[in-house]
Amino acid sequence: MSYWLLKSEPDVFSIDDLKKQKTTLWDGVRNYQARNFLRAMQVGDLAFFYHSSTEPPGIVGLCRVLETQIADPSQFDPQSPYFDPSSSADNPRWWTVRVGFVEKFRQPLTLNLLRKHFSPDELILLRRGNRLSVMPVAAEVAEKIIALRASR
Repeated sequence: MSYWLLKSEPDVFSIDDLKKQKTTLWDGVRNYQARNFLRAMQVGDLAFFYHSSTEPPGIVGLCRVLETQIADPSQFDPQSPYFDPSSSADNPRWWTVRVGFVEKFRQPLTLNLLRKHFSPDELILLRRGNRLSVMPVAAEVAEKIIALRASR
């Protein structure tokens, strides 16, 4: 099993939205490196759900990858802000996964808390200038994050 971190602004899509809906497509990713991470995901992988652009930002829960290698339908929708006229059904450019709700943390693991426990080399999220919305998390780091969650 691999671990990932998925970022979302809570006013766009929150952990509470995922809890209510049970599953969702993680659509609208328009960064090639993040897209490649989505394509590397496997069914059963766990992802940390991170609320960005909020105070305080932080990891607020867990979700599980339920389905992979899905052509992101928003790329074909002219009404979508994620429409890509260069993409076609025979040759999609953007891919996504379906995730399912696992858990909402009692307390967020804030960005400041994460900085106290991890270096930027350990957790990509902490790297200066990083703006990726999808990123891998090393198994050792994931286990420490899960232990941090349990201790709060």
